[in-house]
Amino acid sequence: MFLETNRMTKSLLGFMVLLSAIGCVNKERPNKETIDDVAESYVKLCLQVGQYDDSFVDAYYGPQKWQPKEKVQGDFPYEELKWKANNLLHKIDAIDPQTCQKEMKLRRNFLVKQLEAVATRLDIMSGKRLPFDMEAQKLYDATPPQAPLSYFDALVDSINLLIPGEGPLNQRYLQYSKQFIIPPDKLSKVFDTAISEARNRVKEKIELPKEERFELSYVTNQPWSGYNWYQGNYHSLIQINTDLPIYIERAIDLACHEGYPGHHVFNVMLEKSLVKDKGWVEYMVYPLFSPQSFTAEGSANFGIEMAFPGDERVEYEKSVLFPLAGIDPNLADEYYKIQALRKKLNFAEIAIAREYLQGSIDPEEAESDLMKYLLFSKERAKQRLSFYTTYRSYVINYSLGEKMIKDFVNSFGVTDKEHWQAFYQLLSTPRTASVL
Repeated sequence: MFLETNRMTKSLLGFMVLLSAIGCVNKERPNKETIDDVAESYVKLCLQVGQYDDSFVDAYYGPQKWQPKEKVQGDFPYEELKWKANNLLHKIDAIDPQTCQKEMKLRRNFLVKQLEAVATRLDIMSGKRLPFDMEAQKLYDATPPQAPLSYFDALVDSINLLIPGEGPLNQRYLQYSKQFIIPPDKLSKVFDTAISEARNRVKEKIELPKEERFELSYVTNQPWSGYNWYQGNYHSLIQINTDLPIYIERAIDLACHEGYPGHHVFNVMLEKSLVKDKGWVEYMVYPLFSPQSFTAEGSANFGIEMAFPGDERVEYEKSVLFPLAGIDPNLADEYYKIQALRKKLNFAEIAIAREYLQGSIDPEEAESDLMKYLLFSKERAKQRLSFYTTYRSYVINYSLGEKMIKDFVNSFGVTDKEHWQAFYQLLSTPRTASVL
């Protein structure tokens, strides 16, 4: 199993033993300020910032005593919190990376990038607005692609040829895709089956803690289609939004993205490998607007392909999920040919979000672009604009994150075993986009 980790050999010299004990050496105050000190202060700072931004702390499962005891009073203390973030950056800068072993260098880099993101989010909370690409770089440690919307016209034309009829392409597509909607009374059965299959496939590749589990619930009136709320102790709460019709492909998408080997497994393995096995307390908190989300969303999206490689997904859906949903399996091949083209259009969303958030286009123009390039309904386009307003440049983490994770995994070799070894590294080591 890939769960086994490398251990220090007993032959290390005394100096190296000391380094492994303290992690890295402080350049300014040797053996005084350690990376563990910075990590604990980072967690407490994130929790304090979360008092002023309900979306900031996505998960926390550390000591209750670290939670701020005072209720929020008065104005947002931007200057105080920004000073704390910068002070922690100064402290970690004093930790000499040349004295760190490889894994600790990754840990140090992770904390630097996370703290830079905290400082940037504080700027945004104070009312400052950065250009879309600069915001994405500072928050997620990744540079968005610059392709204009016209780049995607050829893909739209290819889909246009596959869907007969007259009128706007998105309307024809929506009419065609109605036959792939999961009936509400079959939704639970289809999703439960998809999740069980995804879990079984992942357990064959990664040894998961016996205690891991999650609860599934259905909600409405949310800007997202699915969400994983990690609770700690290998437990997740996964919510599926039923505001809009749910299509058959979303069963595997959400089962893998939110569950196996996506967000649930990602958080479970971080908790086990880094928090419980190594005592790295910084992973007890998950600030949403940070480089951690780039790896989380990218691995969750690419996790679909990991669990169902090649033609396995379509074959499984045709034989199991389509019949469960009462959908004709004979329609699957053509449908997934169209879905493969639609997936390539996902990068168009970054261009639309950039123009919308920077004020280059108004809401009506943004909705129109989403309907043209993503083939959304007007209702789905409005929901997506609500997502951009709430989460801003977070949108880059899906398509760009998936591409970078895929490139990373494929660089390890061509066999299934090599790919899962690389994927496991992502789930159990501190890596940000620039490291990838």
